[in-house]
Amino acid sequence: MVLYLHRYTWLVIRPELAKEYGYTNTELEQIFAFFQVSYTLGQIPAGIICDFFGARVFLSTIVFSWSISLVIFAVAGTYLTFCASRLIFGVAQAGAYPSLSNVSRNWFPPKNRTTMQGFVASFAGRAGAALAPIIMATILMGYFGLGWRTAIIIMAAIGLILAAAFYLYYRNDPKSDTRVNDHEKALLMEDKYPGKSQRKVMSFKQAMKNRSLVTMVIAQVSNAGADIVYTTVLGSFFLSKQISIEEMGIYASFPLFGGAVGGFVGGYLNDFAIRLTGSRKWGRRIMGSTGKVIAAGCVFIAIAQTSVFALAVGLFVVKFFSDWSQPTVWGTCTDIGGPYSATVFSIVNTAGNFGAFLVPPFLIGPLLDRYTSTEVVEGVSQTITDYNPMFAVVAGLYFLTALLWLTIDCTKRIELKMNEG
Repeated sequence: MVLYLHRYTWLVIRPELAKEYGYTNTELEQIFAFFQVSYTLGQIPAGIICDFFGARVFLSTIVFSWSISLVIFAVAGTYLTFCASRLIFGVAQAGAYPSLSNVSRNWFPPKNRTTMQGFVASFAGRAGAALAPIIMATILMGYFGLGWRTAIIIMAAIGLILAAAFYLYYRNDPKSDTRVNDHEKALLMEDKYPGKSQRKVMSFKQAMKNRSLVTMVIAQVSNAGADIVYTTVLGSFFLSKQISIEEMGIYASFPLFGGAVGGFVGGYLNDFAIRLTGSRKWGRRIMGSTGKVIAAGCVFIAIAQTSVFALAVGLFVVKFFSDWSQPTVWGTCTDIGGPYSATVFSIVNTAGNFGAFLVPPFLIGPLLDRYTSTEVVEGVSQTITDYNPMFAVVAGLYFLTALLWLTIDCTKRIELKMNEG
């Protein structure tokens, strides 16, 4: 939740930087992209480190680090310092999802793991995203009248508290936690590999021989390329509807709450689909593809609305269906990776973030600038941006992701030579 609470402060920061410094859409997307570069490059190393050392020290350290980087951003004042602080923020956040993949495998039993992954990773994460504009824009900046710099420092303090609490209370696995009884340990150890001769580091070359993992990599590029618009331009998009920053904080949260609910429902439906079909492969495929197809169609319905409220509700529906496949991604990484699920997820997430890195500065920014014009209304010059072409690209990427998911087979686990290392 805090991961997304902090990441989605960009929705509020972006229009403030445009107003204060006069940055263009392309320049703003370039600043955002520095986060995406370090976040992408840090995924695989973070997954390997977490699998090797465990999540307790690693996860608490990176939460502390990215919270401090928010403070650095707040005191920065130039284009270069903004970019540098975004680099730090990205590399620190890179290890969060690979670590949570490790946590979910160690602490949730396999029969309902996807439901719990949907709650922890998707519902809690997207809920944090939805709360970010409400807390920062509507409450701190709107109700209390704070500047964006003060507001972001207050948000950072939440992360510092979480880092300390996680280190104090979390344990890497059930065997090292005295609060877990023998029956619970047996339940949580159901799908662990027997024996002690396990490799500490998974071979990347060997992993990429798995055809389904390669397909997931491509699917995540297209999916993340579509979803990145909710991180980058959603605040600016709603402010273009001539509403206040307090209202923007509320309306921008609608699609993010849609993602939260969709992620939670999707986790439950995925486990249900597996039971109903009797096939883990087709249960994953159904959930991975259907939501994306429905979301693609709903995009055009949403952007056709003239009411801001109806538009926000429409985007709520889009993200609901788009994000109900998120727990399926987690579950499939766990299925394919086994004891190396953090490393496998880091590979998939790296691919997704490569797509998220390419789209903002090379597609979204230039596309928005191309469809931005200046008009004079009653003697006042106004800048008007048409966001519809951007959303058409989002719908196309959703549909491509759906097609790819129909070919993924989660039952093909990566073959590892257990006697090596």
